Amino acid sequence: MTTIAVYLFCALLAALAVFQILLIAGAPLGRFAWGGQNRVLPARLRWGSVVSILLYAAFAFVAFERVGLIDLIPSDGFIAVLMWVIAGYLLLGVVMNFVSRSRPERYTMGPLALVLGVLAVIIAAS
Repeated sequence: MTTIAVYLFCALLAALAVFQILLIAGAPLGRFAWGGQNRVLPARLRWGSVVSILLYAAFAFVAFERVGLIDLIPSDGFIAVLMWVIAGYLLLGVVMNFVSRSRPERYTMGPLALVLGVLAVIIAAS
């Protein structure tokens, strides 16, 4: 069950990375991200999208480490704590997405953030 959760978690992160790449490239999808105030993201928010992609990669790495699909960091305790931190961060994102002034962001990214948060908790609890 946990392995399935990791693969779903990473697939959603990959989909979000593609979305962020589209935002960086200037696609008019800004109403779904960063508060939904911009149709096309300004430069400062595009840099935020770059950081998001890096975070997604780190989250995937930690998730794979947590369930033992990779073993590059010897401290299981550190990875366990880090996965709980990631879960907390993603669950905070649920709140942020659901209180967004952007209706498209609330109705698409809110549920997506909730699924990611729940998957992260499942992985952290493994």
